Amino acid sequence: MPGRVRLTTAQALVRFLTRQFTERDGERRRLVDATWGIFGHGNVAGLGQALVEYGEAMPFHQGRNEQAMVHAAVGYARQCGRLSTQAVTTSIGPGATNLVTGAALATVNHLPVLLLPGDTFATRPADPVLQQLEVPYAGDVSVNDCLRPVSRYFDRITRPEALIPAALQAMRVLTDPVDTGAVTLALPQDVQAEAYDWPEEFFVERVWSVRRQASDPAELAAAASLVRDSDRPLIVAGGGVHHSAAEQALAALADATGIPVAATQAGKGSLSHDHPADVGGIGHTGTSTADELARTADLVIGVGTRYTDFTTASGTLFAAPGVRFLNLNVAAFDAHKMAATTVVADARAALEGLRDVLTGHRVDPAYVTEYTEDKQRWEHRVDAAYEADEPDVRPTQTQVLGLLDEIVTDEDVLVNAAGSLPGDLHKLWRARSPRQYHVEYGYSCMGYEIPAAIGVSLAAPERPVWALVGDGTYLMMPTEIVTAVQENIPIKVVILQNHGYASIGGLSESVGGERFGTAYRHRAPDGSYTGTPLPVDLAANAASLGLPVTRAKTVRELRAALREARAADGPACVYVETETADTVSGPPPAQAWWDVPVAETATRTSAVEAREEYDRHVSTRRRHL
Repeated sequence: MPGRVRLTTAQALVRFLTRQFTERDGERRRLVDATWGIFGHGNVAGLGQALVEYGEAMPFHQGRNEQAMVHAAVGYARQCGRLSTQAVTTSIGPGATNLVTGAALATVNHLPVLLLPGDTFATRPADPVLQQLEVPYAGDVSVNDCLRPVSRYFDRITRPEALIPAALQAMRVLTDPVDTGAVTLALPQDVQAEAYDWPEEFFVERVWSVRRQASDPAELAAAASLVRDSDRPLIVAGGGVHHSAAEQALAALADATGIPVAATQAGKGSLSHDHPADVGGIGHTGTSTADELARTADLVIGVGTRYTDFTTASGTLFAAPGVRFLNLNVAAFDAHKMAATTVVADARAALEGLRDVLTGHRVDPAYVTEYTEDKQRWEHRVDAAYEADEPDVRPTQTQVLGLLDEIVTDEDVLVNAAGSLPGDLHKLWRARSPRQYHVEYGYSCMGYEIPAAIGVSLAAPERPVWALVGDGTYLMMPTEIVTAVQENIPIKVVILQNHGYASIGGLSESVGGERFGTAYRHRAPDGSYTGTPLPVDLAANAASLGLPVTRAKTVRELRAALREARAADGPACVYVETETADTVSGPPPAQAWWDVPVAETATRTSAVEAREEYDRHVSTRRRHL
């Protein structure tokens, strides 16, 4: 008979997690590499004790905010190509509900993270307990049920032995290329501490194979026929290219066929910026080169993309009368979007298969000349936005990016998520390597940048990691600065101060909202927020949390400060107040539309005019059927 080992449920879970591995293409990694935690009642006596018990095998990171801990784990997982992730444990009550935003972000972006919130007593010796939400119509509901809709797998472990099937299902989902996302195992605090005689087989090493689903030959043949019949094909590279490590396969297809490649926010960096076929970002925040190609493309080849509204310009971008779609995607749900012909397969396998069946096929040389020349014109616009030839003036936001562009190499990673920076980066940033561009735009969550940068740095300690944050997103979640200082994680935080929500302010103005409620300013006597900027000192705030801060007031000072931060052995911060405090700084404007509904009736001129412009764009929307 197999042996048994007596452990608490929490001890069994931690020991189990230390024995789980992934393998893809011969590369083997620990699946759950570390645990983040903030302790309170509900996890301090159970998981807390277990993490002490297995401290040598399961590294622990102390967080300051539960949402931020999830962001750090997600950043780690993305940098690891989804082959490794981290767990997050919290107390019951607010500790658990603080996980919801991070869980949604992970699931939206198909990034694995394991959530282990404490829960109320399964045996209910006292009811209610501290922080318990009483639900009159259901005795088995707790606040952890908020995590159900944002988790790809959820279970509540009400008996020790129930952990065995739940833990195995959790690992299955974490390693599934299609279904991965947030996985939640809610752990009642009494069950965590309860002992049980576990079968030794539960703790044997398990290797979870991350599948590369092969292409169906018939689907490849149909795909090849579409490509051969097209005159103006365009590839749209999404995040699935990175998730499947398909960058080289994409480059090989582009080299062989001459088909241009545009990238979504998640797919940027799939080709290096200087690859001849790379035409930059696509959609509302894309380049004019990519968007003009999209408007005239007769075949759009989506690779690992979800076709979000930013990518499609809310259904107005792909405008050619007879345009067709071919989607290469491991998820059938996404592959069938846009009424496309499908190749349901791993992105790398699909790209390699398509290249093989297209042997000898190339697009017309005139098409290559067209997008090459247009790309060169766009690069001149990037140069103009980056140009900072007056060293003693305050820099614009795009000049900050230009100065970063001067000093980074292909080893650096830029982390960003919200505000006007994602648009500037998508249009302008010259990605040098597949993992350099780390912009979370599936959920576009303010506050993601600093904790995610910590996760990236933990996954790739040899790489300089930059967290680019505006003042609005900084104020959402600066707490993990303390974690970076405590563990000497050498992230480089760049705070750009423009005194408000510049991105939403610009959007508000364009849709008739007149920038209402978007500036950080004193309230004027008439009730409007148009007074002087608030005397908020974010540099002092960051310094008070233990972060070395350099204030840069001019282009000259900023250039020196960025170089100093990059060379720092520990965490460092550069603070800069950018020019044009009330407007999104000066990159080229949006090259495609985005649908934000405007008031259908209004008395104010700004809203009336905005509605007229809105109706004009709406009339061009089409459904691809």
